[in-house]
Parts: sequence; structure tokens; C-alpha cells
Amino acid sequence: MKKIRVLVVDDSALVRSILSDIINRQADMVCVGAAHDPLMAREMIRAIDPDVITLDVEMPRMDGLDFLARLMRLRPTPVVMISTLTERGAEVTMKALELGAVDFVSKPRVGVAGGLNELSLVIVEKIRVAANATVRRFVSPVPPAPATASMEDAKEKKSPSIVWGGLSSDKLVFIGASTGGTEAIKELMIKLPADFPAVLITQHMPAGFTTSFAARLNGLCRMAVREAVHGERILTGHAYVAPGGFQFRVDRSGTNYVAIVEDGEPINRHKPSVEVLFRSAAKVVGKNAIGIMLTGMGNDGARAMREMKEAGSFNYAQDEASCIVFGMPREAIAAGATDAVLSPSAIADALIDRISADRASCAARFSPARL
Repeated sequence: MKKIRVLVVDDSALVRSILSDIINRQADMVCVGAAHDPLMAREMIRAIDPDVITLDVEMPRMDGLDFLARLMRLRPTPVVMISTLTERGAEVTMKALELGAVDFVSKPRVGVAGGLNELSLVIVEKIRVAANATVRRFVSPVPPAPATASMEDAKEKKSPSIVWGGLSSDKLVFIGASTGGTEAIKELMIKLPADFPAVLITQHMPAGFTTSFAARLNGLCRMAVREAVHGERILTGHAYVAPGGFQFRVDRSGTNYVAIVEDGEPINRHKPSVEVLFRSAAKVVGKNAIGIMLTGMGNDGARAMREMKEAGSFNYAQDEASCIVFGMPREAIAAGATDAVLSPSAIADALIDRISADRASCAARFSPARL
């Protein structure tokens, strides 16, 4: 059996030793080197050509992010970041994922040795996923188009949202994602106009990191993006990110849709779980829901997405060519849960077309001439 060859890059001798031991205990992987800074790592990469790199952020002689950016431009290699669970650590991790890191592990600020050993199963699982991930050469992103006030800039004419029975005719959009999802979600969300129907997002991510993720999206998108708050009303023009460490679903309170954030049990080993969000969409929103399954490992949400489809939703899956990991979209497709398979950017275009057509149809049905 060919083993996954891993290079550990960390300025801490203790961390290098612990990670090397964790890796070498696995039957399917081997630590082929350990570097104390990026310059040493650069030479080792040339010599041993590792399959996966674990990379610390704060190191001497060259910052981990600078090294990652150069690596992904010149020699794209799967990277798992080793991040500190702090506010700055979370912000840096978001930037690392943007640069092309496959995933990250958050190490504790104290009790590092015990903490990393407790995380050993998570670490080796992320290394295995990274070894099979599709990595691409990093290209500096083009700045997003200037924000616009409404869908009039996306379509020639926008019909107003119609309200009857107290519930808006607008759809609710539900997104599930895991490994690689932060960038896929960004690629989709930055194309949506400011008055787009509400978007509810579950991205597999631990507590402490979803706040930075939501803030980053809010700074890039025309819609207002925030972490979901228990009991708040779901509003058009807003996107809600499931807080790490909690389950997130939608419910109805009178004539309004509301966010439910609760400390439930892990589902499919995840908290938040896509299954929880999508199942609530099937139960509460029905045919007014649109489901989107983006890149990620495993099958979280596939069954619930099928329930959404059976309840009348229209569902998209990300195509394999654009996925970092095709697992979750593949499982949703295999479950018969999807109606279209597209890249995140193409999904955004299709959503705008669908919502514009839906609003135009509603406006025509409820125009004064028809009443």
C-alpha cells in the first residue's frame, strides 16, 4: 500500500515531534520530514515532494501565509493548516483557505501536547482528505463588482416580492458544505444581489471560526451576512451562517420564518450538520425551498436533501470539476436529491434567473388587472 507522505512545518519542536508521532502511528501515512521554518520547508519540498503538508501560521523568517501563497502559485500541494483557536487565528485561517489550504486543525493555546493527541483522529482524517483533494494554482482574485442595490442589475427588470397570508412569496435558499466550502460559498454568494431571498448556510466548522467566516462574507457580499441568532426572523437580503458547535435549522413562528440555534447532539458526526438544516427545510419550507450541496467529504445532508426534493424543492449540487472534495455532492446526486449539477458561479447565475422568473410570475398573478 502506498503511504501518504507528509511534511510537518512548525517552529515548535514539541509540535513537530507530536505531529510526526501521530502521523507515523498510522498504517497509511508516514512523516517524511519536519521543518522548523518555511525556508527549510522549501528546500525539503524540492527534495522529497510530499503528498501533504501540515503548516503552522506564525513562524520565523517567513510568515506561514506568505509561504502558503508562494507554494500555491508555484507548486500547488495539499496543505492542512495548524491554527491557534483565537480571534486572530480564525481570521488567518480564513485567509489560508482563500489561498488554497484544503483544511485546518485548531490547536489549543495551552496544553498543546495533550490537546494535539486528543485531536489525533481529526488530524489524520484531514490529512487523508487532503491527500485526495483537488488543489489548484492560486491566482490573485479579481475584486468583486461594485455593490448594487437590487436585482435590477442582475436582470433587466425585477418584479416586487409578493406577500400573501403573511409569508413572502420569495424562496429560501439552503446551502450545505464542508471541506473547500468556504471558498465555494464565497464564489456563489458574491454574485447574489442585495435584495435576494434569505440564504441559510451550514458549513462544517468549529466554534470560534464561523464568526470570522460570516464577517468575511459580509465584507465581500451585497447581502448582509451574519452568524444565525436563535429566534431571529429570517429576512430577505440576509444570509445566516450556522454557528460552530451548534445545530441550526429553520422553523415558523406565526407568519414568519425564524432561525433555531440549539446545542443539540452531533448528527453524522457534525455540529452543525447539513442534515439538520435541510430536514427543517423539507418540513417547514417545502416547495419554497432551494437546496444547494457544495464541496465536502462524506454524506452529511444527502438524505435530507432528498426529503427536500420530495417536498417540492429545486436542488443544485456542485460539479466534480470545481470541487475540492466531491464527496457530499456525489452522495446527494446518488440519492436522487438533485435537479442540476453546476459550478458555484453557475449555480449563482441559475438562482438569479430562477428567482427573477418566480417574482415575475407572482407579480403577474397578483397585478391589479388580475384582481
